Amino acid sequence: MESFANQRGFPVIQRVIAVVRDNAASLSDIDGAIGDGDHGVNMSKGFGMAADRLTDASCSLSEGLAVIGSVLLTEIGGAMGPLYGTFFRAMARESRDAADIDARVFESMMQKAQESVVSLGNAQVGDKTMLDTLAAAVEAFRASRRDGLGFADALCVMMKAAEEGKDSTRELVARLGRSSRLGERSRGLLDAGAVSCWLILTAMGQSMMDLLV
Repeated sequence: MESFANQRGFPVIQRVIAVVRDNAASLSDIDGAIGDGDHGVNMSKGFGMAADRLTDASCSLSEGLAVIGSVLLTEIGGAMGPLYGTFFRAMARESRDAADIDARVFESMMQKAQESVVSLGNAQVGDKTMLDTLAAAVEAFRASRRDGLGFADALCVMMKAAEEGKDSTRELVARLGRSSRLGERSRGLLDAGAVSCWLILTAMGQSMMDLLV
């Protein structure tokens, strides 16, 4: 299959929520090395609140994304609440009129998510942020489609690129946020936002592939 029904997308939402909550402690540990150390706590809190509101298994992918985005944007503080809030809301808006989620729709969702993050945070690739993961994933997915790969194969390429983008932050110097005050001392450590973005995109990719079978 090259698509799945938007209305059948709730398992994607469940997988994303689960992966964030399951990795909350490690995300905070990573963040603690160069930041406030609250990334995992805030993310887990926000996704937990969203889970409490998403109790209807008939919820569509777009509806679930919108709930997560709204909670993160309006009820979670710190830098990542607004960034991920706009990320998920952009994906929700771009897919809400799509009866089916195919590679074209998902590429558009990813592109809008990236644009929203750049617009809000003014980050660029190489600044040691979640954008290093996201931009790598978006470009890899787009290139895979140009090369004629099917949806599932393009998702595999995207997930690999997301991991590589996440890993690239280890050798970068932070240029934005609290961690930027460390300068060269931030080199050699992963960025927590890049890690959480990798976890989220991987959860999305894996769960979407399950729906394509």
